[in-house]
Amino acid sequence: MNSQDVKNAISGALVVDKPVGMTSHDVVQVIRNGTGLRRAGHTGTLDPRASGVLVILVGPAVRLSEYVSASDKRYQAIIRLGGTTDTFDADGKFTPSTDPANITEAQFEEALKTFIGEIEQTPPPYSAVKVQGRKAYEMARKGEEVDLEPRKITVHHLEVLEWTPPEVVIDVHCSSGTYVRSLANDLGKKLGCGAYLVGLRRTKSGRFTLRDSVPLRKLQEAFTAGNWYQYLIPAAEALGDWPAVELNPDEVEGVRHGHRVKAKEADTVHSKVRGVSTQGELVALMELMVNEDGSKEWQPKKVFFTSD
Repeated sequence: MNSQDVKNAISGALVVDKPVGMTSHDVVQVIRNGTGLRRAGHTGTLDPRASGVLVILVGPAVRLSEYVSASDKRYQAIIRLGGTTDTFDADGKFTPSTDPANITEAQFEEALKTFIGEIEQTPPPYSAVKVQGRKAYEMARKGEEVDLEPRKITVHHLEVLEWTPPEVVIDVHCSSGTYVRSLANDLGKKLGCGAYLVGLRRTKSGRFTLRDSVPLRKLQEAFTAGNWYQYLIPAAEALGDWPAVELNPDEVEGVRHGHRVKAKEADTVHSKVRGVSTQGELVALMELMVNEDGSKEWQPKKVFFTSD
């Protein structure tokens, strides 16, 4: 196998512990340069001020992005009470508000509860959300009025980890697309004292936690040493929370050409699965179809190249 074949066979995820100060795109560029692979992309932006879990897909696995990025996220957020900023974080123009000295931990926790569940959230004006084809932050920087539509998000869990006012550390478990900066700002409004985000660390993205991640510096050292493959999570495991259906070689060949395969009754409790080869490679993402005669088959929805 020549070097180009080796490159074509590389497909999976690198879970990086992103340092503060870099954009998500900066990290992707480091990985492209280090691996020599052009096909690489992150599965959900992490602000430059934030650190923590950033999942980078490389090779054919980039086609999993829409599934991986749709996963829930978890954060540790440091919120400062007693003021607001135009960016909802410490980078923005600060406006002092009410002294939060009278707010108790019990009051804070009561306010937190009102944000749990499916809620409507307006993204920050300084965000990458597009308004009529333009990024909101570009408009905000020019002093233009940014009118962003609220969107539905789900907050699964909120918990106070440290109560040291005016700063509070909270654990946030939320759906993809949630802005923790907006959550901090909205919380400040609810409490009547103003609040903004001063620190953010993503502790989980989908099934990947900080425990699965490698510090970017360590990954860069591995690029230099040529042993970075040890950190590559195979594509089949990148969607490890999806049920797996093993395909025999004939079925793999059929699925590669878009053909359906018969579903075993035991597997049909699931509507979507990942089809894997007997070698454990990801072959396809498949959806359950019920025929007129009641028989069930797996329809390939997204097919990946395998090398068996």
